[in-house]
Amino acid sequence: MALSTRCATAIHALTMLARREREQPDELLSSSEIAESLASNPVLVRRILGALRDASLVVPVEGRGGGWHLARPAEEITLFDAYAAVESGPVLPLYSHDPSRSCPVGRNMQALLEAEFADAERAMADRLRERTIACMLRQVLRRDGVPAS
Repeated sequence: MALSTRCATAIHALTMLARREREQPDELLSSSEIAESLASNPVLVRRILGALRDASLVVPVEGRGGGWHLARPAEEITLFDAYAAVESGPVLPLYSHDPSRSCPVGRNMQALLEAEFADAERAMADRLRERTIACMLRQVLRRDGVPAS
């Protein structure tokens, strides 16, 4: 079972917006431009941007020449902010139905996995809170050979 790609898409979009604001601060980025970078459908990107808007991470500008920009500086947007805006439910879901209570493993495993998975999800959330969109942009620029300014 694969995890959702919404978080990766959201971080990608936020990083693109941060780059546009760094290089062309007066220009907005369209959902079509973001979709092109993702090699994805603009409708999917607009849904992700809508969730990011609802979380106050991006702001849409309507009309001719409209598009999107960050709602606050990239240094203030964490990867966890993006994750929380677009994902719901646990990263590591448990069973789709309760295991057998008559089996020694079955009757104990759910409680054990709940504790293990909760620890793993806390560690993931802590890591995502340590990294910002600005950090991601710096890494993108470095990998692309663009000097920091």
